Amino acid sequence: MPLALCCMSHTPLLELTEPPAELRTEVTDALGRARAFAAEFDPDLVVMFVPDHYNGFFYRLMPSFCIGTAARTVGDYRTVAGSLEVPFDTAAECAEAVLAAGVDVALSHDMELDHGTAQPLQTLFSALGARPVVPIFINAAAPPLGPIARARRLGAAVGNFFAGRPERVLVLGSGGLSHDPPVPSLGTAPAPVAERLVSGRRITAEEEERKQAGAIAEAAALAAGTSDRIDLSPEWDRAFLGVVEQWSNEDISHHGCGAQEVRTWVAACAAVASVGPYHVTYRYYRPIREYIAGFAVMTAMPSASISWSAAR
Repeated sequence: MPLALCCMSHTPLLELTEPPAELRTEVTDALGRARAFAAEFDPDLVVMFVPDHYNGFFYRLMPSFCIGTAARTVGDYRTVAGSLEVPFDTAAECAEAVLAAGVDVALSHDMELDHGTAQPLQTLFSALGARPVVPIFINAAAPPLGPIARARRLGAAVGNFFAGRPERVLVLGSGGLSHDPPVPSLGTAPAPVAERLVSGRRITAEEEERKQAGAIAEAAALAAGTSDRIDLSPEWDRAFLGVVEQWSNEDISHHGCGAQEVRTWVAACAAVASVGPYHVTYRYYRPIREYIAGFAVMTAMPSASISWSAAR
């Protein structure tokens, strides 16, 4: 039943661009603090709330939420491609419990995910299969998006399910905060790209190279102040970190298309809050244009939790 919380930004540019040395050192330290937190908590299971960037989920069938009973990552942006260690029965029972709680959730026996899943697992545990993982996809990229309050209800239902089980569970939210990366939109994308957003056609090596080069160029332009993308929003990011409350979709969209990924934070925080109030044990934030990200890391524990050693 012990639950712990870790939320972190991800960026496909983490290993592809070089911010100023001071920022690079800060980010390395922040991710190291999260890794130490995970190691000390030593979870039996990781429950991940993650987005996707048109690498595993497409408009041919785009659920708002989906729980995977088996999952693998595609290896985009030089992250690791491979299978997650998903406990089938636990994931399936979680889906049943969430549905019973009145939250509509899809089920996947062959879930594909991208850097938004691989990067946090590599950061915290060095490998995709180091810990059993239940992946929970939240659509944050493909309009129409449901009200963000539904992400909170999803998280609460998941938290209530795991609160009644014996495993030590690390609840992980991957994504956010403010950022406006060059992710294609179905309404404005060229025909071949739009076709892929619907069909899920495998991206070619040439397309992958163009996508990666485009993201690197956009980060450089944002850092230089010459980009026409929505800039980072430190004030909004800090407000979110201070309260982790709900906003409307319209408000969130003002801070970049990628800002919708805060839904993963909302769900993760709601899951841990289902067992009572929690207290933040570590928080880091910096707006990093070289990563096209309001970059944040946060760890927390339920306020009434007993010591980790005693919980063993």
